[in-house]
Amino acid sequence: MSFEIIGISSYVPEIVLTNKDLEKIVETSDEWITERTGIKERRMAKEEEVTSDLAAKAANKLFKEINFDPSKLDAIIFATATPDNLIASTACNFQTKIGAKNAFAFDISAACPGFLYGLIIAEGLLKSEKINYVMVVGAETLSRYLDWLDRTTCVLFGDGAGLMLLKKEDKGKNKIISWDLGSDGNLRELLIMPAGGVSFPFSKEALEKRMCYIKMKGREVFKNAVLKMQESAEKVIQMAKIKTSEIDWIIPHQANIRIIEALRERLGIPREKVYVNIEKYGNTSAASIPIALREMVEKNLLKKGNIILLTSFGAGFTWGSVLMEW
Repeated sequence: MSFEIIGISSYVPEIVLTNKDLEKIVETSDEWITERTGIKERRMAKEEEVTSDLAAKAANKLFKEINFDPSKLDAIIFATATPDNLIASTACNFQTKIGAKNAFAFDISAACPGFLYGLIIAEGLLKSEKINYVMVVGAETLSRYLDWLDRTTCVLFGDGAGLMLLKKEDKGKNKIISWDLGSDGNLRELLIMPAGGVSFPFSKEALEKRMCYIKMKGREVFKNAVLKMQESAEKVIQMAKIKTSEIDWIIPHQANIRIIEALRERLGIPREKVYVNIEKYGNTSAASIPIALREMVEKNLLKKGNIILLTSFGAGFTWGSVLMEW
C-alpha cells in the first residue's frame, strides 16, 4: 500500500549534558564514553517537561511548517517507554496539547523499536475507509529513569521526540516495501526497570534497592542486538527481492556506535550509506529513528524514490526492520 509522508518533525530539549559534564557526576571520562559508545553529548528535559511536552513541541513545529490543522488527524500512535503516567495514556495527553480533538489516540510499549511498530500499525489503519491522517510518534524522557551512580547506563541515554505524519494516498509518493517485527520475552531481564509495575510497585524498598532505574546487561544486549537486527534486516531485504547494494540509506536505532558498526559490517553496507547522529543525542529509544529522519530531510539527503532501511532493537526484547520507498 502506498501513502504520503506529509511531514517529519523532531524536538530535543535545550539542556545539553556533555561527557565532560558527566565526569563531574560519575566516575567516567570523555575518552571512555566516546570509545565505547560513540556518544559525546545528550539532551536532558527540563524538570517541568514530560514526554508529551517534547512530542507536542515537535508536532506544533510541523503544523506551522506545513500549515496543517491538527483537527484533521484521525489517529495518534504514541510509542514510548517513559509515559507521563502509568494509567492515562501519554497519547491522550499529547492529543490535548496539540488540539487533535477528532483523533483517537493510544500508546504502544515496544521500547526502542516502538516507532517502527507504530509505522506498521499506521499502514494498517490507513487501509480503513474511515482513516485519512495518522501521526506516529516516538518520544522519551529517559533521563528520569537513569541511575546516576551507575556509569554503565547513565552515560547512554538522552531525551527527545520525533514524529511522522502520514496521509492516505492510493498513488502516494511513499510505501512500505517489506517489514519484520519480532520479540522474545525470554530476554526481558537484559534491559529493564524492575520497579514501577504491578510486579514490583514503587515503594521505599524499591528506592533503597535502586530498582527504580534502568538496569542493563551490556554484553548480552550487544550480542543479541546485533544478531536480531541483522536477521531482521536480512529478512526484509529477502522479502523485497532486492540486493543490499540497492539500498540507498540505512537508518539504524542510535544505541551504540559499536552495535551500528557491527551491523553495518555484517550486512556489507558502506559507511557512507549509514546515517549516524548518536554523538549528539545518545540513545533516545523510540525517538531515535524519527529524529534521524528529520535531520536527513533538513540536510536534503533523502531523495524521491530512495530505498531506505530502518532497523531497531530494544527492551522486551523487541526488534524490527522496515524497508521503505521514500
